[in-house]
Amino acid sequence: MGIGSSDIPGRGRHGDLSEGLSGVVRQAGSLRGGRRARPNLLLHAVLPIVAGLFFVGCGEQDGPPAGDEAIPPGAQARSFLGQALFAPPLDPDLRASREADLEMARADLEADPEDPEAWIWVGRREAYLGEYRDAIDTFTRGLERFPEDARFLRHRGHRYLTVREPNRAQADLEAGLTLAAEEPDQVEPDGLPNVLGVPLTTLQFNLWYHLALAHYVQGDFEGAVRAWESCMEVSTNPDLEVATGYWLYLSRMRLEREEETAGLLEGLPESDELIENETYLQLLRLYAGQVSPEELLQAEEAGTLGGATLRYGVAMHHLLAGDEVEARAQFQEILDEPDQWAAFGYMAAEAEVARRGW
Repeated sequence: MGIGSSDIPGRGRHGDLSEGLSGVVRQAGSLRGGRRARPNLLLHAVLPIVAGLFFVGCGEQDGPPAGDEAIPPGAQARSFLGQALFAPPLDPDLRASREADLEMARADLEADPEDPEAWIWVGRREAYLGEYRDAIDTFTRGLERFPEDARFLRHRGHRYLTVREPNRAQADLEAGLTLAAEEPDQVEPDGLPNVLGVPLTTLQFNLWYHLALAHYVQGDFEGAVRAWESCMEVSTNPDLEVATGYWLYLSRMRLEREEETAGLLEGLPESDELIENETYLQLLRLYAGQVSPEELLQAEEAGTLGGATLRYGVAMHHLLAGDEVEARAQFQEILDEPDQWAAFGYMAAEAEVARRGW
């Protein structure tokens, strides 16, 4: 699965942990400055970020945060710009495939409701159909049964982010990190396996990655930098390094810390070292001056998740260079494809436009 999206399609059944990360997990490369990832030590080092956090895991959440407009019937969310967001349309064959996957997941849950994996997969399959509110409810009910399982906070936090409730996402993901700090990291199976059938991400990576995004879309770039730096410590392969490096670069640049970004643009991997995240690599090459915005836009496929990711990165290239007119035009290009509202590039563009009153 690529990680430029908040909604990854699920075509396989559960993924396959048995394949592990052999041949994929690597020592830290140039993006990480040659540091070896030490997730448990790192998590202890940054626990002050979550010190004093009350446990938010169990029980139903009571409606949208104060001040939010009510979500109309049938909608999944209200955008940062105030529009109602509905489940994206799906090709009939794709919908049928995902519905079949969900039915299998529900059968597994009915057969063994004491299996936390079964609850997680029902929630994930619901989200792949665009039923994010149902997924949040499933993860909440699973968390009530398994309050010490950080995976429920990871997945619910992710989906709170999808439905534009980053404050709730942040609370869940911070609580998840507190739980995960004492446990060995674990590989997370993909809903849609990549071309090699090898899952690339881990629980701790996904907790940090989505927490950093929650800070970022709220305009808290200091918090985003701290979370991305921690995420880099558990980015254990080139795909994860370029994704994390991309967002860390943007976050530091938003704080005018250009002197801290040089290492993120040096020693970039080759395309054939990646499995999923070519778009992030190309954007880092853009920021390094190795390719032009025009070259990247010519290569993009408008309306795809990669397109939203790419266009957001190009828009930020212009914004950081002081060209607000072109940046604003690129943000609007993204928002003109509303079926992609679950993509992180779309979400970030929406947040930027809302903050600036454009």
